[in-house]
Amino acid sequence: MKTFISNEWLLEHLEDEEVRVVDCRFKLGNPNEGSSLFQTSHLPGAIYFDLEKDLSSVVREHGGRHPLPKLEQFKCLLEKSGISNSTTVVAYDGGEGAFASRLWWLLKYVGHEKVFILDGGFRSWEQSSFPVTNNIVQYNQAEYILDIQKDMLASYLDVKQAVESKDAILIDSRETKRYMGVEELIDKKAGHIPGAHNYVWLEGFQNGHFKEPYEQANRFHNLDKSKEVIVYCGSGVTATPNVIALKDAGFTKVKLYAGSFSDWISYEENEVATKN
Repeated sequence: MKTFISNEWLLEHLEDEEVRVVDCRFKLGNPNEGSSLFQTSHLPGAIYFDLEKDLSSVVREHGGRHPLPKLEQFKCLLEKSGISNSTTVVAYDGGEGAFASRLWWLLKYVGHEKVFILDGGFRSWEQSSFPVTNNIVQYNQAEYILDIQKDMLASYLDVKQAVESKDAILIDSRETKRYMGVEELIDKKAGHIPGAHNYVWLEGFQNGHFKEPYEQANRFHNLDKSKEVIVYCGSGVTATPNVIALKDAGFTKVKLYAGSFSDWISYEENEVATKN
């Protein structure tokens, strides 16, 4: 089964005891919107994970705008949500794909095998006239054993070394105008990490749905699959669909720089490149 699954598959398995659906809807700049939308309407049996409260930790001097959650914090979140190592988890967001992909990446990072993303998200589900509810379900406590996949994560020092040695491929997933330093409305500096290539994360989707593996392979056809690839964005969220796309395209050495550009520029000595 692919990472992205269909509405039809989920509808068929929605009442399976070992399936847990997680609503990840969120809006940058309006952090309460996702929770409010969930309270009003969501998929039956779904639970809500908030990007900033559940899938990130407290912002500090370094680590970026959405630092990874503390592992024990994330473990407790899974356990109180009734998610064990054997649970099949299906994540969805509003249809953007990035917020659900953040949860997908986190679960893969802690060793979870059966985690998928609802292709098209809540928007597609609702347009298909599939069932929604405002009933909030509580689940029995589960036990979760962490199995950290260290090769999925690139540290700041890993990125620093990649910039200096040029041994790894750096991919900037942000919009081109931000990559080029033409416009920056979020972070305090404009531009990109020196040596990075720009592959906009949105280009992995078409009409709100994730492209097929051969289409993802075409996006990255000029990159060397034998090299390590480090993917970043502004804060480690929108980079995650590109991580999935690269894996679908056949790349095996793919890492996420979770702190991303907002972490890189938190070190004043670091250079920032622009391209016209």
